[in-house]
Amino acid sequence: MESMDAAVVSTSLPAIAADIGTTAAALKLSFTAYYVAMAIFVPMSAWLADRLGCRTVLRASMALFILGSIGCAASQSLLTFVLARFIEGIGAAFMAPVARLALFRVTPKEDLVRATSWLTIPPTIAPMLGPPLGGFLTTFVAWQWIFLVNLPLAMAGIVLISRFMPEPARLPTSRLDFKGFVLLAISLSGLVFGASLISMPILPTWLTLATIALGGLAGLGYLLHSRKTVDAVLDMSIFREPTFRATTIGTTLMLIGCAALPYLTALMLQLGFGLNAFEAGLLVFSGAIGALAAKFIVAPLFRRLGFRRIMIFSALVSGLGIAFKATLLPATPALLIVVLLFINGLVRSVYFTGHAVLTVADTAPEQAGHATAIAAVSRPVASALSFALAGGLLGLLSAGGATNSISDYHLVIALGGALCGSAALAFIFDRRAATR
Repeated sequence: MESMDAAVVSTSLPAIAADIGTTAAALKLSFTAYYVAMAIFVPMSAWLADRLGCRTVLRASMALFILGSIGCAASQSLLTFVLARFIEGIGAAFMAPVARLALFRVTPKEDLVRATSWLTIPPTIAPMLGPPLGGFLTTFVAWQWIFLVNLPLAMAGIVLISRFMPEPARLPTSRLDFKGFVLLAISLSGLVFGASLISMPILPTWLTLATIALGGLAGLGYLLHSRKTVDAVLDMSIFREPTFRATTIGTTLMLIGCAALPYLTALMLQLGFGLNAFEAGLLVFSGAIGALAAKFIVAPLFRRLGFRRIMIFSALVSGLGIAFKATLLPATPALLIVVLLFINGLVRSVYFTGHAVLTVADTAPEQAGHATAIAAVSRPVASALSFALAGGLLGLLSAGGATNSISDYHLVIALGGALCGSAALAFIFDRRAATR
């Protein structure tokens, strides 16, 4: 649910905007609200999991997601839609980091790759499943159903967690580092909000840049605060560990390059190639099939070739595959597009499985919660930067025009490929990383 949400909404923006009386550009504020909520609340996920238990936090987060989804479906204005998306983002903030922390604590280390490969299936295929689902529901039913389908999924998740999930061991907790939490909230929300709006003509440019500057100053304040605080809400000393450092830096670059790609690809296929939302979504979905196929090869692949080599190789091949996507034309056979997106989905799935394992692989047990939280924090920040970069470049290339040319999409997608490929540098230059 959490990973698919943005991708589902992206193909339905024009229909939602027309129905609630706003514009697609203004509706991008819903992405911003979602990512800001995640950035604010992710840092306290590990503390809450140890204080209340992973099962309780996961069930509460799903209940919040239900509430936000109902609010989105019932919205009749931009304000209510953005507020509902913010509530969804709060629920989403706890799902992935707490789930990964629970998996790490209940799974023997020798089974971690196999278990993680299954855990990463949903967030890998969801961005690719989103466009066809959103396109189908918007085209043939109603856009409200892209949110209402969350209700049975979330309720099933709550029931299954209650019946089958063991309660992972908890670590002792002190009082919440409230000062650190506030500094991080200002920092991350300022960076995400500013990056998301810099490509939208909604607020003055100076105000957007001031927001980013405030986020940067608050981040610096948190770094100084965390050095003097024993129980900081996020322990930044974990970056001294080479594997975690390389994985986090590499994956941030990968996400900046690829987070907006399902959105860009769907736009290019619709506005550039003349396909409808459902047809474009079906083509993008082939990447999800590739991501699923990767789960059957990833464990022996890492076992035979080692983590560091596979992370470098998968990042480079991901970048190359995306660069090939920048050569597609309306005359390109649909089968060739499907094969290319399938390979891209497979290779990126291999990379993100490695990322999920390496985030906690070499960290001490007491640092695992901080590791999963920091990894989760990087996601909304990188995703916001990805959408800001893509939207900003498309805006510049259109030169005030109503639409972008196919070559505009090619250029932005190629840049995303270069950023994805640059993720390999984090492992190339840090030879101590992922050596196990």
